[in-house]
Amino acid sequence: MLKKAGIVAGAAAGLMMIGGTAFASPAATQGAPDPTFGDAYATFIEGGGALGYGAASLVAGAYTGIALTPALVAHSMEHHHG
Repeated sequence: MLKKAGIVAGAAAGLMMIGGTAFASPAATQGAPDPTFGDAYATFIEGGGALGYGAASLVAGAYTGIALTPALVAHSMEHHHG
């Protein structure tokens, strides 16, 4: 099962490398190509909030994992040897 997942992931990565530039080609657009200052500011504020939430989630998850791992290991040993 793991070998099959590795082959699929490798094939997907290869296809992304080959075909990745086709999706990056510029397209003809209608309207204003440049964002306004207000749009750029709102995007910056939203991005900062998302970055803060992601960092807080990462730190909380790591802290929880470090704090709970010894108890989880001890609890799993208790079931097998007790």
